[in-house]
Amino acid sequence: MPDRILNNFDGSEIGAWRRPVTTPSLPEVNASIPVSQSLSIWKKILAFAGPGLMVAVGYMDPGNWATDLAGGAKFGYTLISVILISNFMAILLQYLSLKLGIVTSRDLAQACRDHFSKPVVYFLWVLCEIAIAACDLAEVIGSAIALNLLFHIPLILGVILTALDVMIVLFLQHKGFRILECIVAALIFTIGGCFTFELIAANPSYSQIMMSIFPRTGIVTDPSMLYIAIGILGATVMPHNLYLHSSIVQTRAFKRDIEGKRMAIRFATFDSTAALLCAFFINAAILVLSAAAFHGTQYENVADINDAYKLLTPVLGIPMASTLFAIALLASGQNSTLTGTLAGQIVMEGFLNIRLRPWIRRIITRSLAIVPAVIVAILYGEKGVGNLLILSQVILSLQLSFAVVPLVWFTSDKRKMGAFANSPGLKIIVWVIAVIIGVLNLYLLVQTIIGWLK
Repeated sequence: MPDRILNNFDGSEIGAWRRPVTTPSLPEVNASIPVSQSLSIWKKILAFAGPGLMVAVGYMDPGNWATDLAGGAKFGYTLISVILISNFMAILLQYLSLKLGIVTSRDLAQACRDHFSKPVVYFLWVLCEIAIAACDLAEVIGSAIALNLLFHIPLILGVILTALDVMIVLFLQHKGFRILECIVAALIFTIGGCFTFELIAANPSYSQIMMSIFPRTGIVTDPSMLYIAIGILGATVMPHNLYLHSSIVQTRAFKRDIEGKRMAIRFATFDSTAALLCAFFINAAILVLSAAAFHGTQYENVADINDAYKLLTPVLGIPMASTLFAIALLASGQNSTLTGTLAGQIVMEGFLNIRLRPWIRRIITRSLAIVPAVIVAILYGEKGVGNLLILSQVILSLQLSFAVVPLVWFTSDKRKMGAFANSPGLKIIVWVIAVIIGVLNLYLLVQTIIGWLK
């Protein structure tokens, strides 16, 4: 079918798409939060605040903790620069994602279905579902480990208990999107508060932290440091976040003309950037805490969440240190559950244009994560569950390029984006980032497989 001009859901022209999409993204909450152009700047900032924090959750989920812990324990503060570079890449990609959603009134999954042939659409959908299942696996394992550390609940039982969050998420979804945003924000600030206390107790070298913001040549010349650096870079941007962000920015109701879209992009970008800087603080805090507590001691090889929990209190000499670490881990796992549920709905409805009952969709996805986690916990215990967490990150890194490349492609196309298409300079930057992410994730995958075969 030839391309033709279609309109947004309110009738404004958006550009060339192959097939019409009649259902808005997340229809139950789409344009449910009114934003008047007459509001003051501060009220507009508050009105658009929320989606960025929900996206930031993916940058501080349990799957990222292992690389941050290992980097800090082994190499001190050196890899803070890598976390910062990763964060800048994430800010740019999430900007493209929110811009796509605001300008076209389509999420990334819908945009793929509009543009690509059915075989390609089904291929991308399957890859994305695998990635979401892998992300769910990290949430299940992270929450189960936290429950084990805090309440001594066996890992197997902890994994099974995570199934109960199905009902919690469904209940919250019916209370309005702002409720979800507030709960996510509260959990993020809980994580931030825990690590702020930990950092004060650890008393790191702030002068070394500031010096480590700038990259060092040793990151490239030292093979072991390079491997962990690539792990941090490769696992930072979560593919489901790009689908999620392009959808949830559409929960704001604003005038869909040129000026209205410019306003929405401006304030949504502010929201996203501020939230991702919070994610940078938390990821950097994990690395700094590990560096201050373990680097230069007999515990430099600490890279396991369980070991870090057991050692923090005796090393720092603060009774609450280990408990706060576990509380932050539990908050991280539960937060990822909320955003993972939404991402799953967005992906299925966007790629396939079909809707399942939310509880059915959630049970299917959660079962795909719980079953392998239970089996591994029974057969191999804590070490096996830790390896499964690493595997989930490898799967996520494999899928990332299949989300990044279409996103960069669509936002660079003037037929689809009109005046909002990426400028020539921005095109070069984002395509370079897409290539870097693809190469680094491929390298990380190869190195991980080689490590398993040894």
